[in-house]
Amino acid sequence: MAILERFSLKGKVALVIGGAGPLFGSSISEALVEAGATLVSASRSLERNLTFAEKLRTQGFDAHGTQVDTCDTGAISRLHDEVIDRFGRLDVLVNSSVIQIAKGFDLESPDDWLQSARGDMAGLFALCKAFVSDMARQGRGSIINIASIYGVVANDPSLYEGTEMLQPPHYTFIKAGMINFTRYLANYYGKKGVRANCISPGGYFNNQPAPFVDRYCQRVPLGRMLGNEDIKGAVVFLASDASEYITGTNLMVDGGWTAL
Repeated sequence: MAILERFSLKGKVALVIGGAGPLFGSSISEALVEAGATLVSASRSLERNLTFAEKLRTQGFDAHGTQVDTCDTGAISRLHDEVIDRFGRLDVLVNSSVIQIAKGFDLESPDDWLQSARGDMAGLFALCKAFVSDMARQGRGSIINIASIYGVVANDPSLYEGTEMLQPPHYTFIKAGMINFTRYLANYYGKKGVRANCISPGGYFNNQPAPFVDRYCQRVPLGRMLGNEDIKGAVVFLASDASEYITGTNLMVDGGWTAL
């Protein structure tokens, strides 16, 4: 098979949790359908996912939207049954959702951490457990968990000085745990043909305050924040047969941030 053909996702079914999100999610979904996959996008907002899928279909892609609450194990079970009943298989699972808690260290509470744990920890586990057995039965599959540079290195408080931006402590805890859980999956299911990898993006440009953007760009070796197109290649690579001998890795898409 020619090398570019190995990057093709034609004939594969991909589910992206948080796939219609305005940041990483929509870029990830676009990358997968552009590579030929049948896409299912799911999050708590059914309307957002249906609208996003319709937009992709008008561009000629095979896209579908549905609903799931990662804090609800029953909803995850229903999502599993919906996907398998409709498409008969799942080849790629991307976990890109995160519970949003806009509080800094001084204001976060144990209840906030428990809320995050229900969706970002127990929900991640439930999603992987729901679909990994199907992947194992078919003898192949790719799980891609979207972590963060802040799951690898500590955040830099000096970047945020003079802004109202917050640094939620639960986020670093969840993302660091996600990376090692991904390694666990890779080791546990590797001999059954299931691969599990992480992508850890750097800071995503989202019209943050100018002082933050300036400091970030001065520090990162490539001199800019991550944009919509920057994560697409990594996702397609890990979803495709081009990476079939890669599992248990954490791919840094960070402009060199963690190389310093």
